[in-house]
Amino acid sequence: MSIIGALVAYKGKPAKVVAATTHKYEVSFSDGSSQKVREKDFRYIHPEFSNVTDQCSNADISILNDLQEESLSLQEITEWIFDDFTSQNAWCAYLMSEDGLYFYWSKDALMLRPIEQVKIIQTQRNEKALAAESLERCVANLNNNVFDNDDIVWINEIEQVALNQSKHSKAMSALSIENTPENAHEFLVKLKYWSEFTNPYPQRHKVYLDEEVQVESKKLPRKDLTHLTCLAIDNSDSSDADDAISIDGDMLWIHIADVASYVETDSELDIFAQKRASNLYLPDQILHMLPPELSSFCSLGSSEISDAISIGLRLDSSEISDIEIHLSEIKVTNMSYEDADKVINENEILSKLNNIAISHKIFRNANGAIKLNLPSVDVKIKGDNVSVVPQVDSASRELVAEMMVIAGRTIAQFAIENNISMPYLTQETGNFSSDIIDNIQNLTIAQAFGATKGFKRSKISVKPSMHLGLGLLAYVRVTSPMRRYLDLLVQQQLIRFISKLPILDDSIVKERIKAVNTSLPKVNKAIRQSIEHFKCLYLKQNNTWEGEGVVVEVNGEKALVNIPSLAMMTQIKFKSNVTIEDKVKLKVSSINLFERSVNFKPL
Repeated sequence: MSIIGALVAYKGKPAKVVAATTHKYEVSFSDGSSQKVREKDFRYIHPEFSNVTDQCSNADISILNDLQEESLSLQEITEWIFDDFTSQNAWCAYLMSEDGLYFYWSKDALMLRPIEQVKIIQTQRNEKALAAESLERCVANLNNNVFDNDDIVWINEIEQVALNQSKHSKAMSALSIENTPENAHEFLVKLKYWSEFTNPYPQRHKVYLDEEVQVESKKLPRKDLTHLTCLAIDNSDSSDADDAISIDGDMLWIHIADVASYVETDSELDIFAQKRASNLYLPDQILHMLPPELSSFCSLGSSEISDAISIGLRLDSSEISDIEIHLSEIKVTNMSYEDADKVINENEILSKLNNIAISHKIFRNANGAIKLNLPSVDVKIKGDNVSVVPQVDSASRELVAEMMVIAGRTIAQFAIENNISMPYLTQETGNFSSDIIDNIQNLTIAQAFGATKGFKRSKISVKPSMHLGLGLLAYVRVTSPMRRYLDLLVQQQLIRFISKLPILDDSIVKERIKAVNTSLPKVNKAIRQSIEHFKCLYLKQNNTWEGEGVVVEVNGEKALVNIPSLAMMTQIKFKSNVTIEDKVKLKVSSINLFERSVNFKPL
């Protein structure tokens, strides 16, 4: 059958077949143009061409409901719904087939949709049309920096982008804003839907938020150590006391909050903690590794009698002996670092403990321990104000830190002697110049910064090995079971051992280490970026800030500068030459809260 002179559809447009060659047909369009195309590239509509339009008379769609056939030809459909098979009616039937609501193409036949399917598609289209209208109204509002309740669904999409939980927001695209977390964050603050205090970084890095989980108290046989004066020294605003220290004659006691008795190996709570890996101490909030109720319950000093794991030992010429480990009951006195500093020399117990700590630190230093005291700060929020407070040297902080090192050394020794698998923290010898080694206790900020490049990365392994940074033959972290999962794991192993229960072997401990190593990078990013955010906000609130920086590295015209009062590093291009150790006065030149960046310039 010849189709010369027929009406066809080519790429959705009406065309007339005007000629035929061996493999192609020539079709012409209403604008006078023509094109040679293959037969498979157009759809046959009607044997007689006429100028057709997209203006169609009402079709009698209801008649399709009465048809028994599943498929019909275009001509049959046209005759049923329009009565006459004219070029215009056939074109209108074709347009309806392309729309696909009532029937659709399957090769060269039209498949009829069941009435229920038509209703579903129509409902979906109506919802889509309403959503498009809603989005259009929302975009109009957002262009004027306002929003109402009807816009929340679209603003929630923007939130998902800001939290890095979605890559696309229809509203942002409609506003020609690139879909990035930073742009979404900035827009939400501009809109006043978020405040500048809103911290998106924990959720952006998929850190688990706090959850309440029912915790059952447990009564276990415990050694009564309530006669000891146990001091839990911590920050004044701390609510989670992990550890306490005491002394009884020549017996040193380090007490750790008993968490493992409530978080048994492979229990629901254990898996809960594994996923989180660590507490996050952020300027605006604390995100707990364990349910907050459990942390409060286990915190030393939260009640008159506290449950603990007590580690007893004797230190003789820095050698550890007579190690005892008990499930215990203790009475705890909570003290702040500030209060402890005031009485550290007069208080008999604190004074004895401090002398032990100083002696042990001397022992470690003689074994090559290296600690670099680079500036650090506390970033805190009170009301609508951010504060950045430099941490000052504190005798009681040094005391507590050294006691925790002694605890870790003691448990490592105990585990090795009793063949208990543990997550040992190890560190190989670093590469330090003799000048650094000779002046390790009196390094300048620039020298300390330079020395950081000499450290080897610490590792966690089931094989005990030296920790050269601490100057110890073996070491495990043990004193923060409420805050760090591997500390909890150590405590679980100890309790199972002293309770004569099976302990985890190396292969299972390795799995736990791997799980924590997988989770910690996102935790550390969330902490670092949260602190950067609030430092930026502090400088926005104190926009006349001026301070001193120390040049720690020079590279041509640019220099890396440490700002001690902010514990920040910045790169600055100087007009004149500077050298390492130079002190420079700085002011803020620009702040981008959403990129967490601050530019400084010399005064």
